[in-house]
Amino acid sequence: MNEETKTLLIPDEVVMSKIYLIRGQKVMIDRDLAELYGVETKHLKRQVKRNIKRLPHDFMFELYKKEFVHWRCHFGTSNASDKMGLRYAPYVFTEQGVAMLSSIINSDRAISVNIYIIRIFTRMRELLLTHKDILLKLEQLEQQTLHNTEDIQLIFEYLKKLLTPASSTPRKHIGCKLQDET
Repeated sequence: MNEETKTLLIPDEVVMSKIYLIRGQKVMIDRDLAELYGVETKHLKRQVKRNIKRLPHDFMFELYKKEFVHWRCHFGTSNASDKMGLRYAPYVFTEQGVAMLSSIINSDRAISVNIYIIRIFTRMRELLLTHKDILLKLEQLEQQTLHNTEDIQLIFEYLKKLLTPASSTPRKHIGCKLQDET
């Protein structure tokens, strides 16, 4: 293991903040990956174009124009004088695409960063599964509570009916009449 690999200290939060949900998939943007790998974005894109067969559409895709415009407006990048801004639609890479990049960007740092990113993707998936179980249990509790609430409301309605007199008109007495009462 070389010195660069040993000193690779990237907080999990930094990598997690660079994972976005686009088109229903967790992806990372070429610019962020290039920064993590310690290469220029144009170098990463050049290598991707040279090895495009290794990156099918479910590994990597380019943002649509509409998505790209929204992206630029959301983050306030790419005015004409800003060379670091996004002027071209970026490539975005799924977890499999990030894994494939280690064979395309062949540096020790890129390989180390890729392993690290894949581990973070795995942890995120495990957390999601854990939270999914919790959410299912909460949903079951909510259903039970809703059912119990309906039952309690029904009990209160019956109690109110029992406490209120049925009619206010005087009723005839039922039974035998004594001679004195007539």
